[in-house]
Amino acid sequence: MKMRRWLWRIGAGLGLVVVGLIAAAFVMIGPRDLIGILRYDQRREGSLKVGDRAPDVTLAALDGTSRVRLLERFTGRPLVIVFGSFT
Repeated sequence: MKMRRWLWRIGAGLGLVVVGLIAAAFVMIGPRDLIGILRYDQRREGSLKVGDRAPDVTLAALDGTSRVRLLERFTGRPLVIVFGSFT
C-alpha cells in the first residue's frame, strides 16, 4: 500500500515537471515557434564546399513583385546575400 502511494507520488511529480517544462518552453519560445521548430526543422548538411560556384536560385526582389535570378547579378565580383533581420 505504501509502495503504491510512493509510486503514485513520484509519477505525479514527474508529470508536473513535464507539464512545467512544456509550459516554460511555450512561454520562452512561443507556441508558434515551438510548433514550427518541431514541424518544419528539417535541416540537413549541404554539399557545397569552399570555392564552389553558388547554385542558381531565384529570389524575390525588394519591391516584392518581381523576381531576381542569382546568375543575372553575378558578374565576376563577389556577391553577398544576407539572410536575417536587422531589427
